[in-house]
Amino acid sequence: MNVLEPQRTIAELKELRALTGDENGAQRVAFTPVWAAARRWLWAKLESLPVEIHTDEAGNLWATLHGESEKALLIGGHIDSVPNGGWLDGCLNVLAGVEILRRISTQYDGKPPITVRLVDWADEEGARFGKSLFGSSACSGNLDLEEARGLIDKNGIPLTEALHDYGIDLETAKNCGKELENAAAYLELHIEQGPVLLDLDLPLGTVLGTFGVERHAITFHGQAAHSGSTPMNRRKDALLAAAHMSPEIYEITDRNGGVCTIGSCNTKPGIVTSVVEECRITLDQRHLDAPALNHMLHEAQAASRRFAGEGNVQVSWERLWQIEPIPFHNTLLDFCDEAITETCGVAHRLPSGPLHDAAEVARAGVPTIMMFVQSLHGISHNKIEDTKEEHLEMAVIAFDKLADKTMKWLTQ
Repeated sequence: MNVLEPQRTIAELKELRALTGDENGAQRVAFTPVWAAARRWLWAKLESLPVEIHTDEAGNLWATLHGESEKALLIGGHIDSVPNGGWLDGCLNVLAGVEILRRISTQYDGKPPITVRLVDWADEEGARFGKSLFGSSACSGNLDLEEARGLIDKNGIPLTEALHDYGIDLETAKNCGKELENAAAYLELHIEQGPVLLDLDLPLGTVLGTFGVERHAITFHGQAAHSGSTPMNRRKDALLAAAHMSPEIYEITDRNGGVCTIGSCNTKPGIVTSVVEECRITLDQRHLDAPALNHMLHEAQAASRRFAGEGNVQVSWERLWQIEPIPFHNTLLDFCDEAITETCGVAHRLPSGPLHDAAEVARAGVPTIMMFVQSLHGISHNKIEDTKEEHLEMAVIAFDKLADKTMKWLTQ
């Protein structure tokens, strides 16, 4: 008997929205009272199931349905949000996982052939301290403790203090890596957050992997001079050189694919009566193919040197962050395609530009896959974020099929 009830998942999503949101959107920022209330609400839902519930050293919440084998299928998501966020980002993953746990526990009378575990990762968004994937990177072993020790929020509160308020010791957070000891596969469902499925008029998609990222600050160094007395041909204008980078990054993606973004621009001395002496821009480059990403970076570096030379200024680069592309598991890609095709007739594969906890689990060597559901407007991290209810139902059904196919594969 199939006891899966996708409408129950939708009702619980609405219940959570009412509990932890307001007229501006979701307010479940990690390590805040609203996030803690959401966690208590989730814990209460899980207590009705024959699962063991605990939080690990990094604050990740685990619900374990013990099976005949310790080999574990993991289903993951995150209940935290950005400030004024959407009602589905992250929590859809978790609540679909709760529904799948209900189905499996009923079908197997509380004892499936393998262990099934649901994890709510702590602070996927990084909204308060600016560092995403806290809980999953601690679990994968990739959390940079030295960097984390220096993080503070906008009110000057250190991350270490905020963690302590919720019973977490940063120095032992990476001990949670033991949670992955028996992990045999990891599944994650997420809203797409972009317009690809919307533009194709498709409800669901199979995620090929997460983009690699090269993130740099580029600073052009010119010379300050009076804006009234300095002829145009004598200027060393740092902003002029930097401005050439804006159309250039679009040409770089035309040649290589991927995406590039100049997200900020700051000038010195920053007054109307001076030629710009220093212009600092930030460049974010993303691609699913590692050689292509590297080529994009080298093209941008070469272009910056060319523009600096043409403007008689200097240029310097500072790496802000980097992560390699994370391709997902080939067998699980096929299972995800099958589950989607069986549910709605057409499967489509696409990469993920945003990072997800799935990337950290994959980096830890666990076979990993993600499924996307269409986002209306192609918008996320916004109170207007939405997905058609019929697509949410399809997502829960297809995600459950994916879990079933994966369980059968793991028991062969």
